[in-house]
Amino acid sequence: MCGIAGQVGRDPRTIQRRYAAYCAMQQTLARRGPDQRGMYICGAAALIHARLAVVDLENGLQPMQLDWQGETYVLVYNGELYNTPELRAALAARGHSFNGHSDTEVLLHAFAEWGANCVPRCNGIFAFAVWQQNAGTLFLARDRCGVKPLFYTQAENSLIFGSELKTLLAHPAVPSRVDANGLAEVLLLGPGRTPGCGVFQNVRELLPGQYAVYETQTARLTLHTYWRLEDHDHPDDFAATARRVRDLVTDAIERQLVSDVPVATFLSGGLDSSLISAIADAHFTAQGNQLQTFSVGYRDNKKYFHATKFQPGADAPYIRKMNDFLHARHHWVTLDTPELVPALYAAVDARDLPGMADVDASLLVFCRHIKPHATVALSGECADEIFGGYPWYRDPTVRERYGFPWAQSTAYRASFIKPGVLGGIDPAAFVDERYRATLAQTSVRPGLPAAEQRMRQMMNLNFKWFMQTLLDRKDRMSMYSGLEVRVPFCDYRIAEYLYSVPWEFKDYHGQEKGLLREAMRGVLPDEVLWRRKSPYPKTWNPSYLAAVSAELRTVLNDPAAPLLRIIRADALETLLASGADNPIPWYGQLMTTPQTIAWFLQLNYWLTKYKVELV
Repeated sequence: MCGIAGQVGRDPRTIQRRYAAYCAMQQTLARRGPDQRGMYICGAAALIHARLAVVDLENGLQPMQLDWQGETYVLVYNGELYNTPELRAALAARGHSFNGHSDTEVLLHAFAEWGANCVPRCNGIFAFAVWQQNAGTLFLARDRCGVKPLFYTQAENSLIFGSELKTLLAHPAVPSRVDANGLAEVLLLGPGRTPGCGVFQNVRELLPGQYAVYETQTARLTLHTYWRLEDHDHPDDFAATARRVRDLVTDAIERQLVSDVPVATFLSGGLDSSLISAIADAHFTAQGNQLQTFSVGYRDNKKYFHATKFQPGADAPYIRKMNDFLHARHHWVTLDTPELVPALYAAVDARDLPGMADVDASLLVFCRHIKPHATVALSGECADEIFGGYPWYRDPTVRERYGFPWAQSTAYRASFIKPGVLGGIDPAAFVDERYRATLAQTSVRPGLPAAEQRMRQMMNLNFKWFMQTLLDRKDRMSMYSGLEVRVPFCDYRIAEYLYSVPWEFKDYHGQEKGLLREAMRGVLPDEVLWRRKSPYPKTWNPSYLAAVSAELRTVLNDPAAPLLRIIRADALETLLASGADNPIPWYGQLMTTPQTIAWFLQLNYWLTKYKVELV
């Protein structure tokens, strides 16, 4: 994994005078790519790279250049391909030869051979840019599920791109301006974002499953969709479906274990991380190696935890059961309030936006603890979106409720905003427009019963919104410590197969992710295989609520705090007075009162640190 950036335009003089800006952009990528740095500046193009070395440490240096059939190709690439051997064999049969075994080199040759048609051939997580020197064109692409980020803007009669928002903002032609629409994204949808929106003025993000071509001579950017979720007849009965799911999940996990550096897994004791850990453990053991697993917990959670409908039980007993089952070396990471509160601000530095409060911060600190032991880790994100694990898939009253199921708080959010801050934007209409647009973009084959149509809508809503928020979180929080986290359940083959599987299969035995559980029988102890879903753990310690409340009180006492320019102080006072009793979640069930308070701290920090100019 790495960080990429660059600028291409018609006038080479524009590029040549921006060397200091490119150095600043590269510096913003230092955490993503701590191992090596590279830069290509020639004519009308500047390509920037910061590398986290994972595969072929010697021969994977970037920017990577290839002269092929009269054209010079230069690649910067962030990601990992999981079908590199197949691609290399196909290219070798067409006359290509390779200096090493990196997927970077294979990807560069693949583009030289197939052009844009190379992207559908790739199974992996990626964001990359290829400059064609003679043609004067830049090609950009992003993986199907949106695991790796890629932002861009057009300025100085050129295209400027980068892995993170801070990378673009380091360029003097990209000011830190946020208009009313961008502020509405933060205040009404955050930590979610409208697909493709970069929040800052004129900044966009390439969509998952999309590629783009920028022609420097005409300054024209053309966007193309090469993959989307498509509904189709599902020909398999339940038994065949379960066999196919088992094959796909096992293959995805095993493919993602490839690395020349230490690999670990996250282990929560839940179904998804336990499946990944069990399959990885068997793979490691067969090779005579030992897997490392990591679990996160919080000081005094045993004392303060109480079961809820959403979080029915503690993780620790199931983690211990998996420790006994596996041959792995396990690491317990225990977090506490004094570490979590400062990490709220580091999490904004990582995400470049207010995020999921301590849900972000705790992951950032967790990854910081893992990094000394491993450079690559596998995690269970996205199984719930793809296999239907969330309550809003399964609870009929939630499922049929109009609007984003994890964000039913628009009126509550709007109550915090000072009059006039959003200009003429109506909060309810703003959110509703995005909800309706996503429904309109949902693929539903003709003749489906109403209930099945709704499940397609729910999967598409989750895929394009909630899942993207979690993938943003996973990428930024892990890469902040130079840790590459892979997400096997985001293998596009799993997503596209599961999309059309009937809900009665997915809901086998009336249990969340019942199909996945049945498909993976024998891989886990039954107590873990059939354990009720429990989300990413959070602190229950009242010291955390006390600490973030005190921090927000300090902000309220500062008349110059930028937060108070846009947020009503009396609404914040009411929030602080509500203690832990406020029943309205900010975003999903994990963001209740303590996290809402923490989110406002992140918002104030973001406005300050990023010198946000509201326009």
